[in-house]
Formats: sequence, structure tokens, C-alpha cells
Amino acid sequence: MTKKNKIILIVVALIIIIQLIPVDKSVPEDITTNDLFTVVDVDPQIQEMLKVACYDCHSYQTVYPWYSGIAPISWWTMNHINEGREHLNFSEWGTYEAKKAAHKAEEIAEEVEEGEMPLNSYVMMHSGALLSKEDNDKLVSWAKNLEKEIKASAGIQGGGEEEHEEEHEEEHH
Repeated sequence: MTKKNKIILIVVALIIIIQLIPVDKSVPEDITTNDLFTVVDVDPQIQEMLKVACYDCHSYQTVYPWYSGIAPISWWTMNHINEGREHLNFSEWGTYEAKKAAHKAEEIAEEVEEGEMPLNSYVMMHSGALLSKEDNDKLVSWAKNLEKEIKASAGIQGGGEEEHEEEHEEEHH
């Protein structure tokens, strides 16, 4: 057996072996009680945009594509999903205190408006997640209005930079 064939055999063996390393796709049993759509009246058009462009990474309602079961792609995919849920989880929206929910709404508007979300890598694999300029604008407007509604109903004033920085620090610890 040549050196080249040995290397190919080792690579193939490693690819097969890494398939045995499982990825945890488990979610809580009840994923709808605290879901954004359960606790907030969201326009159906906005719901559809959020479902298509956001929910796979930012909720427990992830629809896993076929390739997400193949290592190492599965590890990369789960890492993105776990990070997305850590920053914003629509399935836990009802557990957020008003100040945090308002901040999350503000972040949604900023991320979408600045073109940071959805991620380009996600859009490449999920073309339906690419929102038109009009849909982007609608989503940003909805998020800004949601932020205002939350603040008004909770009696939260403005929300200057100090509050923004405190909230940001909380999320990264």
C-alpha cells in the first residue's frame, strides 16, 4: 500500500469515526408557552419573516437540514444555533423581563437594519431567508415599535447607553 493510499484510508476512517460523535439537538418539552408568537400579538407577515429568517437559530423550533447530521458540519451548525439562542431565543421570549425584552427588540432592529442578520452563511444555505429591502424595513419597523410598546407598558424610560452596556455585559457572561 502506497503512502498516498494510507493517507486516504486514514482520512476516510477519521470521517467515519467522527460521525459517531453525537450532536445534542434536544429542546425543552414545552417550546410554545413562552414563545414570542404566544405572548405577543405579531402580524402574520412578520411571523412568517421571523420563522423563515430567524427561528432556525433563535428558537427551539429549528428545522435541521439533511446536512446537519454530518460531522463536522453538524458541530458547526449546532455551534451557530447555540450561540444564536444564547443571544436571542424567541422560544423564551415570555421569560424575559420587560427591560430585557425591550433591549432584545432594539437589537433585532439594529442587526437587521445593519445587514448583520440573518447571517450571510445562513442565507447561502437558506435562500428563502434573504429578505427584500421592503421586508427588511418592515421587520425593523416592527422591532422598533415592539421596543416602544414594551417600554411604554412597563414604564421604562428612554434606555440610555449605560443600560445598553449593562444589558450587553449580562449577555456575554
